[in-house]
Amino acid sequence: MPLSEAEERLPEEVLAQEIPRLGGWSRSGEELTRTYDFKGFKSAMSFANRVADAATAADHHPDIHVEGYRHVRIVLTTHASGGISRADLDLARAIDAIAVAPGR
Repeated sequence: MPLSEAEERLPEEVLAQEIPRLGGWSRSGEELTRTYDFKGFKSAMSFANRVADAATAADHHPDIHVEGYRHVRIVLTTHASGGISRADLDLARAIDAIAVAPGR
C-alpha cells in the first residue's frame, strides 16, 4: 500500500529545521522522544489516555511508556517509511498542546 504524503520519511535538511522548533523533543536515530513529568500516577495515566485519543484521531500511533509511576515517555516514528515523517511532527505538536491544556 502506498504511503500518504504525511507518512513519507522527511529529508535530513527538513528534520534539522523542524525538530528544534518542537522544543523539548529529541531525536534518537529515527525516532522522536519526549518525557513529560506529572505529580502522580493518576495524572500521568490521564495524559497517556488523552495522547491515545489524539493518536487514534490522527491514525498515527506512538509508543507510550509510563515510567516511575509519574513520567510518560512518548516515542514517535513512522514504521512504514522507516523514519520520521510529517505525521510524527504533527502528532508531537498535538501532544504538546495536550500537555499544556487545563486539567493536565
